[in-house]
Amino acid sequence: MTEDPRAVGVGMTGFPTGELRSEGPSLEREELDELGGVIDLLRGRRLAVLTGAGLSTDSGIPDYRGPNSVPRSPMTFQEFSRDERQRQRYWARNHVGWHFLRQAEPNAGHYAVVALEEKRLLSGLITQNVDRLHETAGSVNVVDLHGRFDTVVCLSCGTRIPRAVLAGILEELNPGYAERVGSAGDVAPDADADVEDTLDFQVADCPVCGGLLKPDFVYFGESVPKDRVARAFRMVDDADALLVAGSSLSVMSGLRFVRRMAKREGPVVIINRGWTRGDDLATLKLEQGTSAALKYLAKALPAL
Repeated sequence: MTEDPRAVGVGMTGFPTGELRSEGPSLEREELDELGGVIDLLRGRRLAVLTGAGLSTDSGIPDYRGPNSVPRSPMTFQEFSRDERQRQRYWARNHVGWHFLRQAEPNAGHYAVVALEEKRLLSGLITQNVDRLHETAGSVNVVDLHGRFDTVVCLSCGTRIPRAVLAGILEELNPGYAERVGSAGDVAPDADADVEDTLDFQVADCPVCGGLLKPDFVYFGESVPKDRVARAFRMVDDADALLVAGSSLSVMSGLRFVRRMAKREGPVVIINRGWTRGDDLATLKLEQGTSAALKYLAKALPAL
């Protein structure tokens, strides 16, 4: 009988699920001193973790609002659902960007969160990212707050299909398109690639009812499903502290969890380069890269 790789701690990528790999930037002395304060604050506490796009930058995925980020104007749900031309433009760019995003691999920060979970330090993980890299790394108790890039949903009948299946359909409708337009250029965390040649792109309809297909993640102008929010709130309520990594907290969907923990007077630690909307609620705010900081915390915090 073939041994299940997860039984020996090996993830789907072939790397040990909880192993703290040596990749990623090293820490400066000042950063280590700051992390020492985090260790003192969080030792013996159960954590809820909230992650944002900044955690995936070390996997080659640009973030939305980091200090060096390209200005973006994400498409709204209203534009996507009502404007055929905008929908065509989005799917053309997504077709190119998806091929890029699906090749991304988890970084040291993702594996560090797995290690925290394996130490039984987490009540749960809430991620604003749609890239599924936490699950690829081996995280189990995850709320994909804004959805996931690897499935597509029909707005009429609710049918969900794998994004990989749609990729094949789009390739049949637009043979060689990705190769023809060349490099994806800048790719947003939702797989929106910087592509301008979209006028002739053929959009696919739902294979079940012929309705409009949409990536299975939350657009600007949409609300996060209530049951998903409720599950995330339970993770925060079951925790003694909240650790935020790589999120500017610019949208309420993430900020509300910081407010929830602060209202309970529980510690809030934010690790993010640049200003965040939750800075005034943080017990500690660290201007550090998330991968190296999380890796250090995962090694230093004792298991519960």
